[in-house]
Amino acid sequence: MAVPVPRQRDTPATESTQATPPAVAHATAPQASLTLLVIEDDPAGGLTVPEILDSDGHRIRLRTARNLTEAARLLTQDVHCILLDLSLAGTPGGSGAGLGGAGLGGAGTVGGAATVGGAGSRTAAADQLAILREVLRIAPRHAVLVLTAEADAERAAEAVRVGAQDFLFRDELDGRLLSRAIRYAVERKRADIAQYKLAESKLRAQENARLERGLLPNPLLEGSDLRFAARYRPGRSRALLGGDFYDTVRTPDGTVHAMIGDVCGHGPDEAALGVELRIAWRALTLAGLCGDDLLSTLQEVLEVERPCEEIFATLCTVDISPDGRRAGLCLAGHPAPLISRPGRRAQLLPYENSGPALGLLPKARWPRRQVELGGAWSLMLYTDGLIEGRIGEGRERLGQDGLVEMINRHLDRGLSGEGLLEASVTEARRLNGGELTDDVAVVLLSRADG
Repeated sequence: MAVPVPRQRDTPATESTQATPPAVAHATAPQASLTLLVIEDDPAGGLTVPEILDSDGHRIRLRTARNLTEAARLLTQDVHCILLDLSLAGTPGGSGAGLGGAGLGGAGTVGGAATVGGAGSRTAAADQLAILREVLRIAPRHAVLVLTAEADAERAAEAVRVGAQDFLFRDELDGRLLSRAIRYAVERKRADIAQYKLAESKLRAQENARLERGLLPNPLLEGSDLRFAARYRPGRSRALLGGDFYDTVRTPDGTVHAMIGDVCGHGPDEAALGVELRIAWRALTLAGLCGDDLLSTLQEVLEVERPCEEIFATLCTVDISPDGRRAGLCLAGHPAPLISRPGRRAQLLPYENSGPALGLLPKARWPRRQVELGGAWSLMLYTDGLIEGRIGEGRERLGQDGLVEMINRHLDRGLSGEGLLEASVTEARRLNGGELTDDVAVVLLSRADG
């Protein structure tokens, strides 16, 4: 039995209020009753759709729209598939009135161009599938079927190449064929979305892997008796890397240089800038620069490479003497490192007279302070993401004092190296009540008494 397409002229169909989740968005959800949105513009209602049943024998619900304005209003979450009649959608030989007249970017336009109907027929000749492209634009997650005459087989095949899931010939339309086509289109769209997400995930992993090789380097410590450990955790969602960066190298004279930095912001531009600063730091350090000369040159690099003048970076550099007993410390707006020694409580290194962050003052200076380390010690460098997490439900932050207390508790438990870093980051997350919002980088250099 053939059933005329219901004429939903002014208000959405009553089924739209039931908010059944779309099949393409919930691949594992139970199959709900399918809803088909028909886009056709025949004022006489000549298009009829046979009664169609889903695989469980339930009647598939139908809605109709004369143009894309109505289609967009009827495109609620419980619509699973769209049926677009190409012979009626403003094409040569079709009526050409409804879809072009209202709802394609203004009266008689498709994205600003004239549609079929009167003078607009020239545009249809140039792009007969413009309306299909517009449907795909407003319904990117919905399955789309196109209906056309058998004589237009080439145009139907082109519609599939443009993005429709399948095509049907108008003269062969029957309930069984349409029901099968709808189910196939929904499943194919679901597979297409899954494939797109997989490709997107692989691409993101490849991009992050390339970035990781620059941002998370292997330390160059051959010939040194220092032990190295590091932890990195990005703050932004779906990211592997953020704007924090670090590095450690040993120069030919036996000095071990370490640094950790933080570019303000959380995005690919900030992460890329962090990579550039890290590479520049390593090159300048191996070339013999340190202290104020090194930081002044890094500021020049930042000023040239940053995407806007508001971007700045904090930095902490440490150069440890060949005998491992002394270090030079420079701070550019960065938290002071923490040092622990056997039999003594962990404490912050002196941070008075530190310089500003890189990129804030054009002719800033960064004094280098000499620090006595002793025979055996552990030196922790970290970014502010570790200390800016909240404590419990209130607005209080962990802070540097809280970090010192936390590290002392872990040291009392006998933790060191990788275990100390892992426990520290884990506890900071627990105190925060979940993931830390800012990037976190921690570097630990240790020396046994010898």
